Amino acid sequence: MHPTRRALTLGLALPATMAALVGAGPAAPASRPAPAGTDRHVPKPTIVLVHGAFADASSWSGTIRRLQHAGYPVLAPANPLRGLAVDTAYLRSVLAAVDGPVVLVGHSYGGAVISGAAVGDSRVKALVYIAAFTPDKGESAAELAAKFPGSTLGDTVNPRSYPLPGGGTGTELVIEPAKFQRQFAADVPTADAAVMAVSQRPVATAALEEKAGRTAWRTVPSWALIATADKNIPPAAQQWMARRAGSHVTEVDASHAVAVSRPAVVTHVILAAARATR
Repeated sequence: MHPTRRALTLGLALPATMAALVGAGPAAPASRPAPAGTDRHVPKPTIVLVHGAFADASSWSGTIRRLQHAGYPVLAPANPLRGLAVDTAYLRSVLAAVDGPVVLVGHSYGGAVISGAAVGDSRVKALVYIAAFTPDKGESAAELAAKFPGSTLGDTVNPRSYPLPGGGTGTELVIEPAKFQRQFAADVPTADAAVMAVSQRPVATAALEEKAGRTAWRTVPSWALIATADKNIPPAAQQWMARRAGSHVTEVDASHAVAVSRPAVVTHVILAAARATR
């Protein structure tokens, strides 16, 4: 059995509502009212949504619609899921094309990616962890998931090989489609979960085993949504990481696929973070 799959069996998990719209511009002299048209709207931050393992960017669809309705610019890039350093570098390249302030949101393994990508980027004003890993330097997703019991993911994943760019092969993990809904998306309608099962993005075991470098949550304010019915990342692990990071915590009775099953709650947490940046 591959070491990462064995870790999964022991407990590995792989993987605020309405925004304040304006901030006042330079104040007019106290002796007279400000002339009409002098107020300047503070730009809303761009919300960048990063999916995790066994998902893709479409998992944010319900959240994206709500954020756009609230007037926020949104990006939901594809997370390569090949290695933590590689994925982090890719997200940094996405952020380089964004003007103005940013709120970074990560689901599952995506939490590890946003933690690294935000380091040294002063435009990132908030980090939001949605049923996500919040690693510290030197920690891997595999290690964090094994700290607490409760994950049943190891019994549902299968390893398979894929070619590496420089030659040789790597190992990636997929959830067996027949077990996907029960494991990953128990509160998602069956028809929708069936689509998610066949469109899932595999994660390289290397990504789960790679240790994090510097992490931005030590200096950037953070918010965390804990999915209390999560069978991937044990809720106890999510709570422990959120407390350590000093995150603003919201708990909801939801599966690991909380962004799909409870997009209104996810949006609420993101907007709380976005509002705090303005």
